[in-house]
Amino acid sequence: MMSRNTLKATAAAATALLAGTAAFAADAPVPNKGDTTWMLVSTILVLLMTIPGLALFYGGLVRTKNMLSVLSQIFAIVCLASIMWVTFGYSLAFTGGPLGDFIGGFGKAFLAGVTPESVAATFSNGVVIPELVYICFQMTFACITPALIVGAFAERIRFSAVLVFTALWLTFVYFPIAHMVWYWAGPDAVGDAAKAVADAADATAKAAAQTKLDEVLADAGLIYKWGALDFAGGTVVHINAGIAGLVGAIMLGKRIGYGKELMAPHSLTMTMVGAALLWVGWFGFNAGSNLEANGVAALAMANTFVATAAAGLAWLVVEWAAKGKPTLLGLVSGAVAGLVAVTPASGFAGPMGSIVLGLVSGVVCYFFVSSVKNAFGYDDSLDVFGIHCIGGIIGAVATGILVNPALGGAGIPDYVSKPGSLSIADYDLVTAVVAQLKGVLLTIVWSGVGSAILFKVTDLLVGLRVSTEAEREGLDIAEHDERAYNY
Repeated sequence: MMSRNTLKATAAAATALLAGTAAFAADAPVPNKGDTTWMLVSTILVLLMTIPGLALFYGGLVRTKNMLSVLSQIFAIVCLASIMWVTFGYSLAFTGGPLGDFIGGFGKAFLAGVTPESVAATFSNGVVIPELVYICFQMTFACITPALIVGAFAERIRFSAVLVFTALWLTFVYFPIAHMVWYWAGPDAVGDAAKAVADAADATAKAAAQTKLDEVLADAGLIYKWGALDFAGGTVVHINAGIAGLVGAIMLGKRIGYGKELMAPHSLTMTMVGAALLWVGWFGFNAGSNLEANGVAALAMANTFVATAAAGLAWLVVEWAAKGKPTLLGLVSGAVAGLVAVTPASGFAGPMGSIVLGLVSGVVCYFFVSSVKNAFGYDDSLDVFGIHCIGGIIGAVATGILVNPALGGAGIPDYVSKPGSLSIADYDLVTAVVAQLKGVLLTIVWSGVGSAILFKVTDLLVGLRVSTEAEREGLDIAEHDERAYNY
């Protein structure tokens, strides 16, 4: 039986604990329900982009005998990437580690330490969202990126090769690139460390605080530290997937009969439905990448509208002038090119700058798809390189220009100069564009070389290409013993 003094001491301790807990709760950022809801919706929208959006877009572009194979590949990739993401991908992409410039560690493997109460930083000081929501949102990016790649070598790759390559590519290419571009300590860590420097009372304290600030700033991926901007995945998703697709198309070789037989899309109706779903889902992709429901999300939404529309019109007009007739395929291809190009710039550019970006991307991507591919003779089945890689490069480089406030851009955030209050850094064209170019070049080299190695490894393990007989019969029957259509 406890004594009266023990009871008093216990009560006092409990009171102090409750008071401390209340004070902590008052100080710790709490997720806003509006931000959380928007991010839940955005996550669903990005999944919609992949299944059914991308699956229908690609499926309509292949021949009837390969429709089901494309649907199967994309759906299977989503399933595989989701499991890989929560087991180790999230940890490698979004934690620090001994090789922190290039890749994270395994501190959050199998979502260790992640609970419904744990939070993730956004881009504003003192604003957070539930970590599980952030994990799911980023998971959808890990799903769609390898799914984009399959369009480059559709109609001739083994299903087993798709799965093996996807697992290897996510591990050695996507997770490192995502880490290098997007991982950083967050606004609160930077702001708190910068405030400590500003508040230091003497030289010794200031030196110690500055060392801490340097450590916090160093806790980031290499491309992020270079100052490269990528709001929603120009490098991480589109250049990354586009260059991997080109490498795969070259290594697998051309489809049987390519350039000699008609390989027209079997259902442009389905492709148009897929393209429309992509555009709708892309609002989650771009506006959702702000991680908050505020004016910057609205800016990203507006840019996603106008750049897409401009690119669709630009492709349509150029093709009309070149071939004499406008096509639905050209219109939707241009729209996707605009979506790709505006992705890295969506939260940084102004709407008028985004219109120019869309016009440029529509024209240039049309040129690569219609002229460059024919000149070099590679069989990029569904123009993954010509639209995603080229569009991504245009958008990534242009982001360094269009972010300029003098051109209507939002400016480059500065979390150090005024801790706790977001300010805009001084803009320098050369510095900004060089940073973008460095990020683009590293992504091209990392993904290009890495993909070539991984395609070779996959070929040695399971073989890349189906047999001649299987390709002529169609992958639906040869690989899956099913038909997309039974009349």
